[in-house]
Order: sequence, then structure tokens, then C-alpha cells
Amino acid sequence: MLAVSGWAEDLKPEPYSAELVKRAEAGDAKAQSELGMCYFKGRGVAKDYEEAVKWWTKAAEQGYARAQLDLGSRHYWGEGVAQDKQEAVKWYTKAAKQGDEGAQFCLASCYNYGNGATKDKKEAMKWYAKAAEQGDAVAQSSLGNGYYYGEGVTQDYKEAVKWWTKAAEQGDALAQFCLARCYTLGQGVTKDEKEAVKWYTKSAEQGFPPAKEAFERMKSK
Repeated sequence: MLAVSGWAEDLKPEPYSAELVKRAEAGDAKAQSELGMCYFKGRGVAKDYEEAVKWWTKAAEQGYARAQLDLGSRHYWGEGVAQDKQEAVKWYTKAAKQGDEGAQFCLASCYNYGNGATKDKKEAMKWYAKAAEQGDAVAQSSLGNGYYYGEGVTQDYKEAVKWWTKAAEQGDALAQFCLARCYTLGQGVTKDEKEAVKWYTKSAEQGFPPAKEAFERMKSK
């Protein structure tokens, strides 16, 4: 989940050009961030992770959230720089506090699994919630899990169903499966076999094995 470089990369990324380099060298943080992505993706120039890190660092130090997220991910995975998950958390935190939903999700996951930060389910759910409220489907699914199992938040099946529904409607296969299970068991929602089949089918169509198995069991009854 954390293998991201720019959580929601611009739909129209700026291509590599002499003008882009000129603006980056002049200190334009957005240009520096875009140039970093050009080097990372090999977009108009040879791939060079170290060069990408160089430009993302310049932009991140100016407070540019997208670059902070990308720089954090490079530290997390050790791409173009020595792997340092604590350093990754540092940059994720800076971007997350500026409202970057990708950074909020990454930071939440670090707290959730104890990667680069002390495991803290409450802190994880706090950041999942912030990303979920911005419409991030995976964060919505993760927040649903927290409410379902009572991890970091008070257990609340209805709240779990609420967030799984949001994620499921965006196509998240795990959320679709979890939502179908709630309709099957009547957890947080009235039992509804038709609705359960609908969501098991959507999840199964994406190749999610547990959904396929559940769907087959329902058909055999």
C-alpha cells in the first residue's frame, strides 16, 4: 500500500524540459517536485532515483507537501537514499499535517503496523479518518476495519458499514467483501441476502478469493 510516489499523481504531469529545469534551479518548489517525478519515472529523462531524491528534498524543505510525501516514500523503501523508515515518518507527518491524503494514509499505516513509528492503533485511526474523509477508498476500508474490530476506536458495526460502503462504492474489493459479510450476518445493517450477493459478486469479479468462496457457498445453499 505504501508503494506510492505522489499518492494522486497529477492527471497532467509536467514533462521534462529545459524550462522545467530552469524553474527548479531558480527555487520553484512545484517545479522541483515535478522534476523529481520526471527522474523517478524516467519521464523525458533517464531514470535516476538519486536525482529524484535531490529535487524532492529541495521542494520538501520548502514545505511542498507532494514532495514531502514522495521523499518520505523513498526513505521508506530505500530508493535513491538509504532506507530509513523513521525519516519516512518524519516527512509523511509534515505532508499529512498539510492535508495531503496520501501522506495521511501512509502515516496511518506506519502507526498501524509499527513501521518507523511505535505501533499506535489510535493514532493510526486518526490519520486513516482524515484520509477517508477526503475520499481515499483504501483509508475508508481501513477505517471500517478499525470500527469493526474496535482497534484504535470504539467498536461500532454501523460505523464500519458506513465506511466500507463508501470504499465499496469506489471499487475497493476488500471493502466490498466486508460489506457483503455484514449484510449476510446482519452486523451494523439489516440482513439482506440480495445485497450480500451484490457485493460478494462485485468483489469476486475483481478476483478477491474469499468473496469467490463466499459467493459459491451462497449459491450451493
